[in-house]
Amino acid sequence: MKILISKSVLENILIHAQAFLEKKDTSQITSHILFEARQGSLIIKATDYEIGLNIQTTQAQIQEIGNVTANGKKLLDIIRILKDNTITLEAKQDMLYIQQSHSKFKLPTFQSNEFPQFPSFEEKANISINSQSLISSLKKITSATDNNNPKFELNGALIDIQSEIINFVATDTRRLALVTMDNQSGCELSIIIPKKAIVEIQKLFFDDIEIIYDETHLIIKSQQYNFFTKLINGNFPDYTRIIPKEIKNSLTIPKADIIMAIKQITTISNDMKVTFFQNSITFESLSDDNIEAKTEMDFATNFEEAYVLAVNSRYILDFLAQITNSEFTIALNEPNLPFILQDGNFKTIVMPIVV
Repeated sequence: MKILISKSVLENILIHAQAFLEKKDTSQITSHILFEARQGSLIIKATDYEIGLNIQTTQAQIQEIGNVTANGKKLLDIIRILKDNTITLEAKQDMLYIQQSHSKFKLPTFQSNEFPQFPSFEEKANISINSQSLISSLKKITSATDNNNPKFELNGALIDIQSEIINFVATDTRRLALVTMDNQSGCELSIIIPKKAIVEIQKLFFDDIEIIYDETHLIIKSQQYNFFTKLINGNFPDYTRIIPKEIKNSLTIPKADIIMAIKQITTISNDMKVTFFQNSITFESLSDDNIEAKTEMDFATNFEEAYVLAVNSRYILDFLAQITNSEFTIALNEPNLPFILQDGNFKTIVMPIVV
């Protein structure tokens, strides 16, 4: 294999591939990237078995077709220090040679035929979801996805496709984020996507996509990328039981004023006490140390009695970071029961702190 490719194109490809590599154990072939030089195009693959990325580009001059692997991190380190000019990659005698002008490097390779196979997308079912709607929905619920929960299904997000609606759901057991949209496809399906995959999907896809699935994998195809992730095998909690069915009090509050007040409190503590008075809302830090933060905003709640709510401020800020409107709705029942933050079709149900 021998190709000529510009530094900017190769560097961009390698940056995208980094999240798909095994970095802790460089003896594994999954720490390597696979290059497949074909007539007219170059294909680059990276996978850690759980997620994988196939990138295709025609912005490379193929001088000799063939395959080669190389350590993805080391190769990116080399490419980054080279000049913004054409780079030659050539495979010879189980080594990959990288050359630009008077600079020369070589990296060891693995056998290309040992590189993991990507799942096939032939004869698999499709999911019809607009790409922008998919990315927007996943972005809104990402922060509510857990990281290292022993219940593996909570370390991912649920896409629950029902006959008329699609629900995107994530929970870390203290809050639940939910985005609802109309189902135009008519198909019904429930799958759990790992958090790592959710993050990468948001980075990669902006244009038209094709979504394909089977019992073990989700595949997303665009003109440039083929992405796959293993699905989480488990039963996602019945999220509908967590959503309050009735609401006693509902307020529409300016987003900017709330953010300013909360950020003052977070200088001392993430946990805070919010008190709704008839004509104002106060914010106070909850801290074991002998320090305190307190602020107040004028706002007509029309509550006849003070309503006190203790909450982790991060849950509110995460919600507000994902909305574009200048106002949002907070729906309250009893102070020790879950409350709802809502903006259009996006809700976050938060469990208050018991104090």
